Amino acid sequence: MQQKTHKTPPPIITPAQQLLVLYFRMQKTNKSQATAGAYRTAGQPPHPRHNQNHLMILTPYHLSRNEAAALKPYAVLSMYSRGRKIPEPEDKNRLPFQVDRDRIIHSKAFRRLKDKTQVFVAHHGDHYRTRLTHTLEVAQISRDLARMLGLNEDLAETIALAHDLGHTPFGHAGEDALNNCLLKYGMTFEHNEQSKRIVTELEHAYPAWNGLNLNAEVIEGLMKHETHWDKPQNPSAVRPSLEAQIVNIADEIAYQNHDTDDGLRSGLFTEEDLQTLTLWQSATRAVQSLYGQIDDPRIRIARTVSKMIGLMIVDTAEETSRRLALYRIATTEDVYICPDKLVAFSEEISQANHELKEFLTSRLYLSPEVQENLNRGRATVKTIFEKLITEGKTPPEARDYLAGMTDPFALDRMESH
Repeated sequence: MQQKTHKTPPPIITPAQQLLVLYFRMQKTNKSQATAGAYRTAGQPPHPRHNQNHLMILTPYHLSRNEAAALKPYAVLSMYSRGRKIPEPEDKNRLPFQVDRDRIIHSKAFRRLKDKTQVFVAHHGDHYRTRLTHTLEVAQISRDLARMLGLNEDLAETIALAHDLGHTPFGHAGEDALNNCLLKYGMTFEHNEQSKRIVTELEHAYPAWNGLNLNAEVIEGLMKHETHWDKPQNPSAVRPSLEAQIVNIADEIAYQNHDTDDGLRSGLFTEEDLQTLTLWQSATRAVQSLYGQIDDPRIRIARTVSKMIGLMIVDTAEETSRRLALYRIATTEDVYICPDKLVAFSEEISQANHELKEFLTSRLYLSPEVQENLNRGRATVKTIFEKLITEGKTPPEARDYLAGMTDPFALDRMESH
């Protein structure tokens, strides 16, 4: 009796993989083979760029198709971006939102964030957050959430990196002071609007246009940025993309937790003061379960704050998934017309977050130590603005110049006058 042979079934090839295989085959041109052969004839190994291995480099063609295959149908896809105000040739190595991210990171406004106040003035101490480190933490949380939810990580990161470009020196105190200075001229100041002005007008890095000429989805994300501290001047009935909504909540997660960390470092409150807060209690139990008793307070605080961030990220992902199913979100259009926020905390974490926010307001933001420095910042902004007006600058010119200052630059200018 003839023995039966069992053949291994062929692997299942997806349509996306079939496209990639076809593309790779088409790239094997006679010109590449001839170039590689010339190197071999000369007794030298072929240069990597002339070897077929160079075809493993993922071009924007591959990246955009990988993106379309991997992301959810309600994510913003690079291939469907509404594009830039001034058309440009497509980048040969990066997707559109990757280009935007790189332009933001290399902008002067981004570098200035390192010396702008978050809560404590930028020169208060080496380990306190500045506007730059806050921005990087928001970007990290945004990437994590976007990845967990199958959304466009590049777009979320880009919006996060740009969301505070328009901030004044001395934090929200500086913003309030500049707004008050402008009111007498029939103008207002809001840092989201200023962020848009920076990326569309004020940065000068290209010969053919002002600004960074970012894609429409990034600009839209900046204009719809909204948290407890940030209120868009012209809110729209249309919801922002899920990626933009992620940045909104990532901003809140970041500042709630790093302000807790900085407050403890400053000595304005203690771990014992936090023991009544639900989030701190939950994080403390989780840390003790994982590590046991940690005697070093620096390590104990670091692990507890990290766990609070993790709890809030996971809760956001779970609640967002629930809302996406509840509202039957299937496309980006469904996102834009949804009557409710889709990226949000659960009711339980929302209440715990509100509890933490009230604690930080009373024990940190309104503390005499913090207010003393911020009042100095308010006075500095007011004095510099009035001086700029007397020097002949128009209110818009004074606004843009002052908003771009770092804390040290503003203080130096104040002392020089």
